[in-house]
Amino acid sequence: MPAPVPFDPQRIVDAQYSERPAREGVTTKRVLCASCDIACSVVTESKNGRVIRVRSSDNPIFRDHICMKGIVAPKGFANPTRILHPLKRVGERGSGKWEQVTWDEAMTDIGERLNAVVDQYGPEAWAVSTSQWNTSTDHGLGRRLMNHVGSPNWISGVALCAGNTAAVNRFSYGWFPFGDFNNTRCIVLMGHNPRRHSWTPIYNYIRTAQQRGAKLIVMDPRRSSSAERADIWLPLKVGSDAAMMFGWLKVIIDEGLYDKEFVSKWTIGFEELRQRVNEYPLDRVAELTGCDPNMIAEAARTYATHGPAIIPWTPITDMQRNSTSAIRLQTILRAICGYLDVPGGELLQGFNPDIIPESEIEMHHVLPEEQKLKQLGSKDHPVFTYRGQAPFCEPSRRVYGQEYANLVTGCYMATPSETFKAMAGEGSYPVKAFMFLGNNPLLSYANMPMILKGMMNQDLIVAHEQFMTPSAQLADYVLPADSWLERPWLHDMFGWMSTIRFSEKSMDPPGECRSTFEFWKRLANAMGRPEVVPWDTLDDFYDYRVAGTGMSFDQLVKTTEVHFTKPEFKKYEKQGFATPSGKVELKSSVLKDLGFDPLPYFREDPPQDENYPLMMFTGVREDGFFQTGHRHIPEMRARHPEPEIYLNEKTAQAAGLSDGQWVAVENTLGRIKAKLAIKDAMPDDLVRVPHGWWKPEMPKGHGQLSGAHDYADSQLCRDDDDYLDLEQGIPHLKGIPCRVVSLVAEPATADIEDEIALEVVE
Repeated sequence: MPAPVPFDPQRIVDAQYSERPAREGVTTKRVLCASCDIACSVVTESKNGRVIRVRSSDNPIFRDHICMKGIVAPKGFANPTRILHPLKRVGERGSGKWEQVTWDEAMTDIGERLNAVVDQYGPEAWAVSTSQWNTSTDHGLGRRLMNHVGSPNWISGVALCAGNTAAVNRFSYGWFPFGDFNNTRCIVLMGHNPRRHSWTPIYNYIRTAQQRGAKLIVMDPRRSSSAERADIWLPLKVGSDAAMMFGWLKVIIDEGLYDKEFVSKWTIGFEELRQRVNEYPLDRVAELTGCDPNMIAEAARTYATHGPAIIPWTPITDMQRNSTSAIRLQTILRAICGYLDVPGGELLQGFNPDIIPESEIEMHHVLPEEQKLKQLGSKDHPVFTYRGQAPFCEPSRRVYGQEYANLVTGCYMATPSETFKAMAGEGSYPVKAFMFLGNNPLLSYANMPMILKGMMNQDLIVAHEQFMTPSAQLADYVLPADSWLERPWLHDMFGWMSTIRFSEKSMDPPGECRSTFEFWKRLANAMGRPEVVPWDTLDDFYDYRVAGTGMSFDQLVKTTEVHFTKPEFKKYEKQGFATPSGKVELKSSVLKDLGFDPLPYFREDPPQDENYPLMMFTGVREDGFFQTGHRHIPEMRARHPEPEIYLNEKTAQAAGLSDGQWVAVENTLGRIKAKLAIKDAMPDDLVRVPHGWWKPEMPKGHGQLSGAHDYADSQLCRDDDDYLDLEQGIPHLKGIPCRVVSLVAEPATADIEDEIALEVVE
């Protein structure tokens, strides 16, 4: 295999391509798709002021990066059930009745009621939940306003998906790396299964790397499509990822396959790590994971000797009771094998010096220390809270020029479970005002019964949304959100990378749909804090952020696909790592000071209740959906009309179940309904439960929630102590005891084309 060549975004600029000739009367725009969170470069075609088509990019580097979700977006956003005007609740919470109001009327009332909550209970009584999808970004303005008001209680789905990974990576080497797919020689997928219509660019990168000769190692209990293409497939037991990595480290250290020079010069705690790894001989790891010890050793040797190698981000290790240790073990493998910040390895990019990052916009320094210490979850589960991240402020300033580096917006969060307990009146203090933007919290976090209790206990709930989700149905106000077709976008990979991309506005938003920028600006004004968001428009705000380029945002978006600085490697040789020691901390000084084990470990599963003999994993999305969205689109629902669980034939027969029948999945927390699909790719006694199911065509309002009570997997996701990661306080979703029982046939529901309309009171 040829030696890796340096990572170089310049090839994107230099790529030889020509724009396709526009059809008569059709306007084209270069756009970043936000139908999921990966931001593929696409082209929109508009006629008479409306987008009629989304197609692949004209740039050959990006040409294959498109999936069905992006293609169908124009029809999805034009759905007749889209919320086009501000709605105010009429009657009791969850009544399902609304009256149309103006933005000014809504914001005046919201500002007054939110100020009243702050005055009565303190600013910490205000919580906000956002998502990186749907509304794409809040530009850092939500945190900015909350920090000025004094609330630390911001939560996000990134607590279970990449944001927490970023926060934990900092404990080892101060940043969250991104793999150099273009030059790597070996790719390791830990349960992640990118497909043609799911994480499409990553799927394409992996296939291209394999064609170039790169090895693919897959760890997955299922025989996934990635496992079928792998050079090595390790069918480990669900939730045993950390144990598997201990096995790899045992082989790599015992056989001297690590980078001895890097370990000696740039790490601390190697001998203590070696002692911990010795607690996991291969026979023990084989028992914990269910994998052949020879295959474990072969995979470890391949990773260590066939590099530079990468371990791309995976949501699987984000969602386990051993999540902190599993993520730390990933960082340790990267480090001791010498794969950090080298071509073909894991790149530590830092901030782009020409662009003001959202981390700076957020102004975390204005939030008083006493308010930071009130952040929910920070006492018991501090890793991604202000308390856990505080030791990285000085190292981050030293290495990356920003005291607060909010990577993937996941480094200064409250803990979701503790936030919902406080909303329900079961926390250390009350939370009485709750807002969510582009997020469906009832279905997006663990323990839906607690979330529902918390939401019903609020004095004020505000949703900024495109459609009437189950969570929006419980709001006091639902404010209409724009879409990625209807606004420009400055995309910095959520603070993760230094390559900056730009998206043009393709059309005006319909009705009174407005951006998150306008939401936060109007709210700041309504709270009597107009100085917090001083820019008049989103374009003005973007001009401020890109001023360091010497160009306006309008100039950049029209002329530039990617803005970047020349890549450098092994930058740590000049400035060290952004950790307290300046080195890679295999033994974390910060975790030790927080009162936790400074070395990774593996907590074995608690004793299994014989009444729940199966194990379930959840978080899986069907290709036509992303998170809880897209279920209102007929083309997507035609592909997936009903939620399906997967069992293999042996497990189904043992339970007396047959393919296609309706079943219930039950555990000590809750119960959901789904159709059974027999899949040979599933291992024995494992149940796949799909994520985020509801049906927009079903009755709305409290007690109904468009089928969420019937289908939402969050009703099965436990967040009691046995099923929480100790350091982060996030739930274990990859191996929850359950059972599957037969149901009578599910009654037919309304056709998706004839969705039940909102009842608006004139």
